[in-house]
Amino acid sequence: MLLERTSGRLADRMERGDLFEPRCPSRTVLKHVTSSWGVLTLIALRPGTLRFSALRRKVNGVSERMLAQTLQQLESHGLVLRESFPVVPPHVEYTLTALGEEAAARVEALADWIEDRLPAMIGPAQEP
Repeated sequence: MLLERTSGRLADRMERGDLFEPRCPSRTVLKHVTSSWGVLTLIALRPGTLRFSALRRKVNGVSERMLAQTLQQLESHGLVLRESFPVVPPHVEYTLTALGEEAAARVEALADWIEDRLPAMIGPAQEP
């Protein structure tokens, strides 16, 4: 059978995903979480709930459209919770879900690692 000759059973491969395959769902989530705005948005929400305007100020440099798109992507993956209040003017708050908190902790650890080693990364070329 063709499926058995490939690397593992189809069910096993689909359970975990294959990041090197262009159509892998894990790859889409990875792209959204690790985009520059995705990383900054997750880290910005770690301390707690923020309104859209406060989040935009905290993630300095992001356009309104790009932040809205980033939040929609993170929400679609279950990382961010959007709560809308029926008032005028509209009041919307964003909070990390438990899954989002876990993702934020991991990308923040990577950001901290980069910050700690930044001089070596942007300084003169290092000898191998």
